[in-house]
Amino acid sequence: MRTAEEPDSPSAPAGARPPEQVTPARAPSVPPRSQGAAHAPSAPLRTDEARKLMWMQVLAFAAVYLIWGSTYLAIRVAVRTLPPFLLAGCRFVMAGAILYAVLRARGVPAPTRREWAKGALSGLLMLTVGNGLVTWAETRVASNLAALLVAATPLYMAVLDWLRPGGVAPARRTWIGIGLGALGMVLLVAHGDAPAGETSPAAIVALLVAGLGWAAGTLYGRYGGLHRSPLMAASQQMIAGGLAQLVLACARGELRPLSFSGAGLAAFGYLTVVGSLVTFSAYGWLLKVSTPARLSTTAFVNPVVAVILGWVILDETLPARALAGAALIVCAVVVMTAKLPSRRPR
Repeated sequence: MRTAEEPDSPSAPAGARPPEQVTPARAPSVPPRSQGAAHAPSAPLRTDEARKLMWMQVLAFAAVYLIWGSTYLAIRVAVRTLPPFLLAGCRFVMAGAILYAVLRARGVPAPTRREWAKGALSGLLMLTVGNGLVTWAETRVASNLAALLVAATPLYMAVLDWLRPGGVAPARRTWIGIGLGALGMVLLVAHGDAPAGETSPAAIVALLVAGLGWAAGTLYGRYGGLHRSPLMAASQQMIAGGLAQLVLACARGELRPLSFSGAGLAAFGYLTVVGSLVTFSAYGWLLKVSTPARLSTTAFVNPVVAVILGWVILDETLPARALAGAALIVCAVVVMTAKLPSRRPR
């Protein structure tokens, strides 16, 4: 895992290339400092590009942190009137098709058959298994409980990244985080007063499987050799994952006459445009430029946003036992992903 995440060492810059060998008689009289001066403008250019990349990552992470945290609330509102797999399938097919058309119009090469196959598998894991099961589960449990159970995704990601070919065994603090997170999940799903007065063992199992599917799809998307354009790869994932959910919707009889509401349609529009087209595209780009450890930090920001919005807008509550479990899961993710300060030699 470590070698897959670390970028290759960059080639030497032009200004650092050693001068050609010359004989003493023909050696130039210009001091060495003036030779490097001709290449000095390249350094600020590289600094500007690095700064631009940094701010792009900051904005992408902010979108994934805040917007995806709010999608749990939007899903909860939408599934009150719209069937879950039909909702999720239409959402992702529409967003993926729009993004694909825009990219092709801008000259981005079409994916090959191999890239379609890899993108489809990643999309099935992340969206059909991951998001689809979350959407279905929110017809039975509150949005805050759904978000908190999905917060265990980094636990799965750490284990799966170890089990993949070429993976590295988790460090000691990662195992500590996995243990804390497992204990937190036990507290969340233990018997007692359910959040918002609702409970469903099937929904809880679905949410745990959803986190596993999202983690597997994320890792496959990073190491599986998807389209070289992160946005094109994201469009493929949304199209494939959305189509699979539409098939499930047909199999479940969700195409029956529907009853719409203004709040449900607004939530659907928000999920399609903001939650999928914008934020999932940002996540797909981060898959290429960031690391699984950094991406997994979304798991302890999204639930906080979801719990606050569920409490303020939907009047959802959590018992003390569930709050303790949520705190353990958040602590577990922080332990697993936070970088320890490096010691400088004295």
